[in-house]
Amino acid sequence: MGEMIRMTMDDGAGIAVYHARAEGERRGGLVLVQEIFGVTDHIRELCDDYAADGYEVLSPALFDREHPGFESDYSGPGFERAVALARELHPFEQSLKDAQTCIDALKGKGPVFITGYCYGGSVAWRMAQISPDLAAASAYYGSLVPTQFKDEAPQCAAIAHFGRYDDGIPMEGVEALIAKDHPTAQIFVYEAGHGFNSDRRKDYHEPSADLARERTLMLFRTCGG
Repeated sequence: MGEMIRMTMDDGAGIAVYHARAEGERRGGLVLVQEIFGVTDHIRELCDDYAADGYEVLSPALFDREHPGFESDYSGPGFERAVALARELHPFEQSLKDAQTCIDALKGKGPVFITGYCYGGSVAWRMAQISPDLAAASAYYGSLVPTQFKDEAPQCAAIAHFGRYDDGIPMEGVEALIAKDHPTAQIFVYEAGHGFNSDRRKDYHEPSADLARERTLMLFRTCGG
C-alpha cells in the first residue's frame, strides 16, 4: 500500500501526492494522473497495482490548490464540483507542470512512464508531446486528445485508449486522430463507453480494462520498464 506525501511544485505550492513504492525488482517510475474526481480510492488502487508490477508510482492531487483533499463520487454535487475544478478553476497548464515535477522526482532512478484516465488521459498524452523525459505514455479516454492535441506527434512511444460508445468523445474525432498516423503512437478503440477502466463506474467493461492494461504494461516493458 502506498501513502500520501507532500511535494513542492514549480510554483512553490505544496500538494498531496500518492506515493507507492515498487515491489520486488524496480522496473521504473510511473506518474499516474487522476480523473477529475481526485486521487480517489480507485486511483490509489491503480497506483498500488502498478507498484505490485514493479513501478514506483507518484499520483499528484492536482486540485489541491483550489480544493485541498478533494475526492468525489460520480454524480450529484461532487460531480458538479469536479467538473468546475477541471474546466474553470484549475489551469490545465498547471497540471502539466505538476506532472513534470513528478517526472523530475523519478527520472534520476531509471526510465519514467506516464498514464492517466479521463482528465488525466489528456494530461498524459500532452506530456508525451512536450516532455523530453518520458520513456512511454498510455492515455485513457482523454477528451482533449482527439481535439486540441491531435496534430502533434508524441516524443515518446504512446498509446491511447477510447471507448466506441463514449458519449463525450465522438468517434469522428478519434478517427481523425487515427488518420494522423503518428509514427510514435497507436490508438486503440474498445467496445465500451467512457470510464471503462473503472470498476466503480456504470460503464466498467472488464475485458476492455484487462486488454488496455495488458497493452500498457507491454508498452512500458518494451520501452525499458
